[in-house]
Amino acid sequence: MEARFAELLAAYCLEAQSGETVLVEAETPALPLLPHLKRALLRRGAYPLIRLSYPGEERDFLLFGGRWLEEVPEAEIALYQRADKFLRVLSAENPLEAAAVDPALALRRQRAWRLLQEIRLGKRWALTLYPTVGYAVGAGMGTEAFRAYLQRALFLDRKDPVAAWQELSRFQEGLIRRLSAAKELRILAPGTDLRLSVAGRTWINSDGRRNMPSGEVFTGPVEDSAEGEVRFNLPAFVGGRRVEGVYLRFARGQVVEARAEVGEAYLQAALATDEGARRLGEVGIGTNFALDRPTGLVLLDEKMGGTVHLALGRSYPETGGRNESALHWDLVLSLREGRLLLDGTPLLEAGRFL
Repeated sequence: MEARFAELLAAYCLEAQSGETVLVEAETPALPLLPHLKRALLRRGAYPLIRLSYPGEERDFLLFGGRWLEEVPEAEIALYQRADKFLRVLSAENPLEAAAVDPALALRRQRAWRLLQEIRLGKRWALTLYPTVGYAVGAGMGTEAFRAYLQRALFLDRKDPVAAWQELSRFQEGLIRRLSAAKELRILAPGTDLRLSVAGRTWINSDGRRNMPSGEVFTGPVEDSAEGEVRFNLPAFVGGRRVEGVYLRFARGQVVEARAEVGEAYLQAALATDEGARRLGEVGIGTNFALDRPTGLVLLDEKMGGTVHLALGRSYPETGGRNESALHWDLVLSLREGRLLLDGTPLLEAGRFL
């Protein structure tokens, strides 16, 4: 798996070119992938700069970082400015490593380090995930079963993974044609009745270039349009802790009521990040039916066919969204017991496209 995975990342996701510097960020559990990734990038003439962190390093930084939680070192800025492309490999040994850390520390750091995020977003970047034991346990799966699940989601079980991603991209292009003619989305599910305006906004085809695996189309809803309530029925690991049962009520685009069954403190701290954190920056629709069960990993669950996700905070400017925030937190809702209406006409029902 590792050799084909590395080639997919280097050639399809990053389209690495001769002379480029590619900054690769990963944790030590991803070590089996890294030699293959380095070779794949070097064969294309790119220079891979691999930055490896140890399990729990982020927790240690939050607890002992002091001034650096609010001050970005010049060396970090220089590194990001000089890199041509970025690849981040999510590979936590334990996704709950920071569960006991005050969530305000992570959000404080996120606000201050937003500069690096903006530099990265202004260049070619990709985000992926390596199957660690911690992720398998969190998903309630055996290690090999989770590895096989991810392999299917990456289309690495296909003879030609790139052709499979191109096929999904064409399906999503057709979906975008339908969505682009619409003005309003309405999400209906148990505990959920939410309306959003997407009039005049641009839908983006996420076909594996940025996220791998992928399989979604997304846009930025009109900032003051969200009206109603939503109860997210899939749990998630976020900020080094588990959050589930999130309920939000919106009025004129802003969160006016919020609670969570698990992770209430993180939810409230996230909403207090800045002014834009209480508004939506993204609405996305999952299309990857190889992902057929929740794992708690947002990168995977938001791509599940038959789901929608909403992000609190920052918009992606290419969608026409204008919400600004240091926060971008995707929350996922399965529609296996719900519907997504497009100007009143069902687009998704019981988890299937109509």
